Amino acid sequence: MASGPFLELANAIQADAQSAGAALIINDRADITVLSGAAGLHVGQTDLSCADARSVIGPSTILGLSTHSREQWERALREPMSYVAIGPVFGSVTKQTGYDAVGLDMVREVSTDAAASGLETVAIGGISIANARSVVEAGAAAVAVISGLLDGDPESRCREFLRALK
Repeated sequence: MASGPFLELANAIQADAQSAGAALIINDRADITVLSGAAGLHVGQTDLSCADARSVIGPSTILGLSTHSREQWERALREPMSYVAIGPVFGSVTKQTGYDAVGLDMVREVSTDAAASGLETVAIGGISIANARSVVEAGAAAVAVISGLLDGDPESRCREFLRALK
């Protein structure tokens, strides 16, 4: 999406998120994160480094980094971030990452190491209502979901996820 329309959309979502007591995390765009007042930024392996992202978003904005292998998350734990994402846990139909599914054992390992570093773990990739609880039980503090929310009415799907995770 072009920058202008992306910022307009982010501003609208940020207003809705704020009124609902939710936190908006912007994917890949530090500039949009700052300009919209979003709570955080999420970057991937080929985006801005965490250090560069921090120089744009500041020290208190939430910052997360996607990892897909042991080497990546061990390196990530030394970065100035708020959480480490691991995945795809079960494989993703939404986004081809070029990485194989890491499974629940990897979620357990990452979550243990991240907690020792004062970080939380977010699991991503192939998360469904049926398997979300197992991911949290493996140690993830949160799950990131795309297609699982878009398979029907997003609000209803979100409520289903929340019920499954309680």
